[in-house]
Amino acid sequence: MAVYSMTGYATAQSGSPSPGSSEAAQPALGLEIRSVNSRFLDLAFKLQDDLRGTEPALRELLGTRLKRGKVEVRAWIEGRGDGGLRTPSTADLQKLVGLQDNIQAWCPKAAPLSVAEVLHLTARQQSLPGGLHEQLIALAQTALEGLVDARQREGKRLATMLLDRLQQLRQLAADAQPLIPQLVAQQRQRFLDRWSEALGAGGATVSPEAANDRALTEATAFAIRIDVAEELTRLDSHLTEIERLLKKGGETGKRLDFLIQELHREANTLGSKSSSLELTRISVDMKVLIEQMREQVQNLE
Repeated sequence: MAVYSMTGYATAQSGSPSPGSSEAAQPALGLEIRSVNSRFLDLAFKLQDDLRGTEPALRELLGTRLKRGKVEVRAWIEGRGDGGLRTPSTADLQKLVGLQDNIQAWCPKAAPLSVAEVLHLTARQQSLPGGLHEQLIALAQTALEGLVDARQREGKRLATMLLDRLQQLRQLAADAQPLIPQLVAQQRQRFLDRWSEALGAGGATVSPEAANDRALTEATAFAIRIDVAEELTRLDSHLTEIERLLKKGGETGKRLDFLIQELHREANTLGSKSSSLELTRISVDMKVLIEQMREQVQNLE
């Protein structure tokens, strides 16, 4: 199953009939769908008045294919933009004049109709040919397929990038693993050196066995303080689960977002326990990669 991004765009238009053809009365339609990331499925429609009745069907259609994202649908009738003007028919004008005369006969103070009011009222009276609903739904299906394809392509690109970051994180974890025994050994040797210097300066005599036991105790306490084996184990577990989800596909965005938070927590703990510049550098590099992943995961459905 593919991984889908929540970002995409698609448009579709019905063919405009040639003048004089039998289908000249059938209007040409245009429709576009835009989507960006969102926590839930948020649908918004910008439809001309003549097309608003199709909104429930469009909402149901989009809900069958899209699970998350802020989606905006805009549909229009070609040549009949919101700012376009349509010439009223003579019959409509005669009807409006007759209605105005009747109203003013009863209400002499009533204001006459303005040009804008006449255009608005006559535009509402002009009916559209039948089959407009079916035509718009078919157009929406075409655009929706294009949107899903676009979101799939973007999702594939994001998944490839995330898998690459996973490999880099695994390498950093592998680099951190051998540092802990080395740091413990170095700390033990430092304690032995300081102990020997102190004994030599004070003239006291302590058996090598006692000094070695004390160094071992100090090294053990130090190892407990800087031990990050548990953090590295959990980090590896989270990386394995993220990789599994990306390869499985489907609706993975919310689970991946949670796992990214867990990765960030482990990287922070790794940095707080750091006792060397190298381990600190690894922690910082991890957090940079995790932040890059977090930004991209928020775009996945």
